[in-house]
Amino acid sequence: MKVVFMGTPDFSVPVLDALVEAGHEVVCVYCQPPRPAGRGKKDRPTPVHARAEALGLPVRHPVSLKGAEEQADFAALNADVAVVVAYGLILPQAVLDAPAKGCLNIHASLLPRWRGAAPIHRAIMSGDAATGICIMQMEAGLDTGPVLLRRETPIGETETTDQLHDRLSTMGAECIVEALSTLDTLTPEVQPEEGVTYAHKIDKAEAAVDWAKPAIEISRQIRGLATFPGAWTVHKGERIKLLGAELADGQGAAGTVIGPALTVACQTGAVRITKAQRAGKGAQDIDTFLRGWPIETGEVLGSE
Repeated sequence: MKVVFMGTPDFSVPVLDALVEAGHEVVCVYCQPPRPAGRGKKDRPTPVHARAEALGLPVRHPVSLKGAEEQADFAALNADVAVVVAYGLILPQAVLDAPAKGCLNIHASLLPRWRGAAPIHRAIMSGDAATGICIMQMEAGLDTGPVLLRRETPIGETETTDQLHDRLSTMGAECIVEALSTLDTLTPEVQPEEGVTYAHKIDKAEAAVDWAKPAIEISRQIRGLATFPGAWTVHKGERIKLLGAELADGQGAAGTVIGPALTVACQTGAVRITKAQRAGKGAQDIDTFLRGWPIETGEVLGSE
């Protein structure tokens, strides 16, 4: 099948690989333009851009698809289908209509729950027991199109966004290969009106940990925001990122360290931090972190 692939971040790379390995003809790869990154602020290609070039595939990175010229160039590819996953641009109707079999989106949630930008983060932060992948026929609305295929997976009690991200990326790659191989036999499932939720983009203002909340909420916040932007607290005037957590026994004044391995009391219950990071340092498991930055029982963590 002649495929146009449209994606940008790490999440999209396994999907591109899977399409190539399945024998599809990827006639062009669309992604976001290179942007300044690193200490030198030199333009750096996106993960999909870099992978596509390594595979010898043509790459385009327009800043918009609204122009007649860009739309004509897209249509001229004469693709059977476009596969879209975390691309980063809205597709105009002319683009949606160009491939013979339309545009298919790989979305990391069980639609209609968590339409929008941050479905993996929001699923963990809201305490969902499960999430999954939906292969959706794209239309003009935000993740509103009919679902062609869905796969569900449980969310682990200590699973972070990073870990779930990687699992769903692999699952998405498997699902799109299956969907393309059976595309003419799949029955579109119209999304119900009930159960619609929106996964709004993560705001850095959500990252400060308020220990005067229940332990279950704080655990979800820490796991849901790992690794970016990273939930944080303050100890001795230094901001500490908290990148892993699990529920723990114990109680005490909110924010007080009540046990070894950084067990911290919350409004109700406690959490044990499993991974942390100081500014300018790498992320570390909690035992290694505490050897370099001791935090004693009885000390209090808080906001700036």
